Amino acid sequence: MSSVHHHGHEHEFEPEYGLPETLPVGERILWQSGPSAALIFWSVFWGRLLLAYLGLMLVLRGSFIWSDTGSVAQTLAAVSWLGALFAVALTLFGWLSWLIAKTTVYTLTNERLVLRIGIVLNLSFNIPLRRIQAADVRQLANGSGEIAISLHPDDKIAYPHLWPHARPWHLANPQPMLRGLAQVAPVAKLLEDAWRISRAENERGNEHADQARSVDQPQSVEAPMGLVPHHE
Repeated sequence: MSSVHHHGHEHEFEPEYGLPETLPVGERILWQSGPSAALIFWSVFWGRLLLAYLGLMLVLRGSFIWSDTGSVAQTLAAVSWLGALFAVALTLFGWLSWLIAKTTVYTLTNERLVLRIGIVLNLSFNIPLRRIQAADVRQLANGSGEIAISLHPDDKIAYPHLWPHARPWHLANPQPMLRGLAQVAPVAKLLEDAWRISRAENERGNEHADQARSVDQPQSVEAPMGLVPHHE
């Protein structure tokens, strides 16, 4: 999957689109994209439950007015007024979803995963591939989905800094999450392949240091990455 390059964007201060600095020699972009605004609405703001709730409120409101007055005109007026408020609310959620998608860039290189996020204040999180312990893939029937990243225990990113690009309900140990991916399987495969290559290169680079250690000295072993798929 080729990288995506943008020109004439609103982040002219970026040395390279979606990145806080120009990539060093030897590092290259494997994949770059952002979330879908529609998928952000459905997953982050629980779009289906929200629509079901608002629809139920309209039905209940109409039922109550009809039972009290028996007037079709008053029932329609009450439902129309409430429906207009709900339409404004849905428009705001849709606009927020669009802003999240517009200001988010996910970048995978052969060395790291970078999340450029933030509507008002842009933040960039550089996650070296060697610091990733696992990735949990959630794939829907249409191929879209999300990838949650489990970091090394020593690495912490505050949940409020990540939201909405954080795995829901994982507050004690926040996990960065690539959300709203239109096709999640190819991205997950690229991430796993890049992680394995990076890990192998890191092990070769530390080979001489490892040989110098005492055989009696305990050595830490990095946990293998696991891409655990969940199909829905």
